[in-house]
Amino acid sequence: MAATPLHYAAFTTTPAGGNPAGVVLDAGGMADAEMLALAARLGYSESAFLTARPEDGHYDVRYFSPEAEVPFCGHATIASGVALAEHTGATGRLVLHTASGDVPVDTETDGDGRSVATLTSVAPYVEDPDPALVTGALEHLGWNPAGLDPDLPPRVAYAGARHLILACRTRERLADLDYDFDALKQLMLAHDLTTVDLVWRQDATTFHARNPFPVGGVVEDPATGAAAAAFGAYLRELGAIEPPVDLVVHQGEDMGRPSTLRVHVDSADQPEVRVTGNAVAMDVSAG
Repeated sequence: MAATPLHYAAFTTTPAGGNPAGVVLDAGGMADAEMLALAARLGYSESAFLTARPEDGHYDVRYFSPEAEVPFCGHATIASGVALAEHTGATGRLVLHTASGDVPVDTETDGDGRSVATLTSVAPYVEDPDPALVTGALEHLGWNPAGLDPDLPPRVAYAGARHLILACRTRERLADLDYDFDALKQLMLAHDLTTVDLVWRQDATTFHARNPFPVGGVVEDPATGAAAAAFGAYLRELGAIEPPVDLVVHQGEDMGRPSTLRVHVDSADQPEVRVTGNAVAMDVSAG
C-alpha cells in the first residue's frame, strides 16, 4: 500500500513561509526506491520517513531529497516532531534515530497555541576547509574573495551533515544569488557537503542565510535546520559569540518563503546545539 505523506512547512507560522517537507509517519513497509520516488514526486528539498520503535517515543527516520538519501535534515525533523504531536499525540521528549546519530526532539505549544519543536543536534565539529574548495565555491557562486567577512572566515561545519560556511560583508551580496548549479554540485559531492551555508551578520545575535542545495536537486533551501546547528557550533569555535546565547537566523526571505530559525548554543562543555522552530500543516490537494 502506498504511504500517504503529510505536508508541513517548517520554521514558519504560516504555510506560505518556511521550508516544506513531506512526512510519512509509518514508513516501515517502504523500500528505499519507494521512499526516493515519493520524495522526488513531492519535490520538497527533503522528506522524512519514520518507523516507530518498540520503545515509547523512539522512531527510526530516514531523509530523502528528490535525488538521494541524506544523513540528516533539520527542517524535516522539526516537521516530524510537530506532525507526531498533532497526529499521534506524542508530545514532550521524542528521540529520532538518524543515520547521523540519535536526535532528541522536544515538542510543545507556544504562547499562541501553535506547535513548536526543538531538536538537539549530534555532537558537532568544525574544520578548516581545503583551500581549493573555497576557491572553487567562490568561483561557482560568482563571489569575489574581497566580499567575504574577515571576522567570519570560511569553515566546514557539521551537526549531522557537512556544510561549507561562507560569510559575506553585505546583505546586498547575499541577496544576489546566481550560481553555476552543475559545477557547484560536483564540487560539493567531491567534498561530501550537503549545502553551502551563505550568511550575513546583521548584529551580534541576528543572521541572514541562504543555502544552495544542488546535491539534492534543489537550487536553494528556504530553511536549513542542520546548517543552523552547524553554524552555531562554528560561531562558538571562532569565539564570535559568548555562550550560552540564543541566536536568530532568517532564511528564505529572498525566495519569498521567509523562515525563522532559533538557535541555542551552550559552552563547549555542552557541545550539542539546539534549533527551535514552528511548523504548520500545508493544505495540498494531491500527494
